Amino acid sequence: MTPKMAPEMERRIFIRDFRLQVSIGIHDFEKEGPQTVVVNIDLLLGAAQSAHGDRIAKVLNYDVVHDGIVALAKSRHFNLQETLVEAILDLCLTQPGVIEARVSTEKPDVYKDCRVGYEAVRRRAAG
Repeated sequence: MTPKMAPEMERRIFIRDFRLQVSIGIHDFEKEGPQTVVVNIDLLLGAAQSAHGDRIAKVLNYDVVHDGIVALAKSRHFNLQETLVEAILDLCLTQPGVIEARVSTEKPDVYKDCRVGYEAVRRRAAG
């Protein structure tokens, strides 16, 4: 009789409802000052992240992702949410153990009756 293998556990780290002031937009009035942007991130981790032994050195430290996004948001003007999301995806996928990242942004102050945003998912290149 073959022993049953435990199913692979999926592990994720997330940052939700991260409110930032970002210089973003294509209109002249948007270029006059920063706007609120809400960022949500979901990171799929590889199996190696499971053997952490309760030690921070063995896991993805979300401070690095959080602080990296703050620095990115302050670094330049973004015309489009799509460009900001792509830059955050680049940051996330350079972190050890991250195999997939889902990033969304919203500009909550554009309309009074809805939220508008952009979302993209990217996997780390095989290799």
